[in-house]
Amino acid sequence: MILTGNEDLRVIKTIEAIKSTFEALICEKDYEKITVKELCDRAKINKKTFYHYYETLDMLLAEMQEELSAGFLERVKDYALPDDLDKVNREFFLYASEQGVAYEKITCGGTYHAIRDEMTDQVNDAAWSRSKKYQKLNEYEKKVLMGFINNAVLNAYREWVQDGKNIPMDEVIEITNKLVLGGVRGFFK
Repeated sequence: MILTGNEDLRVIKTIEAIKSTFEALICEKDYEKITVKELCDRAKINKKTFYHYYETLDMLLAEMQEELSAGFLERVKDYALPDDLDKVNREFFLYASEQGVAYEKITCGGTYHAIRDEMTDQVNDAAWSRSKKYQKLNEYEKKVLMGFINNAVLNAYREWVQDGKNIPMDEVIEITNKLVLGGVRGFFK
């Protein structure tokens, strides 16, 4: 349940407990191993309370995905693609570094590929839909372009996280932009 700010304090605390417990569980284990019972026990709520707000764990995960995607889209809403792709890539790394371990696990972990793909698709649809250059492409070209960008950027991010973020973020962004912008600029010639 996405809070609007008009809820009772008890509702706010319950939703916050559900979400923070869920994030903690994501950090500890793969999504498939998380149960509603375990989440409720840790959040100190009963299962009936959980089901009052969420029909399934999948719905909770989808809401988390929606919130994460919306946060990133808000940051890049004024950029024009493909011209500002370097700025969008920079914002991705900055945004990702602010989100914490649960975001890293979703973005880097193999078992979260479905939710990661959904987040990526949602961001791509919103960010690229305003691009006149992109709209002139046929469906095959759009898929190849998005696959190239997503794979390059996400792989750079995953490698950086898995290596313990030993390289300064600005250097990783610079490397990523060299690779991605070279390919995208060549594609749109």
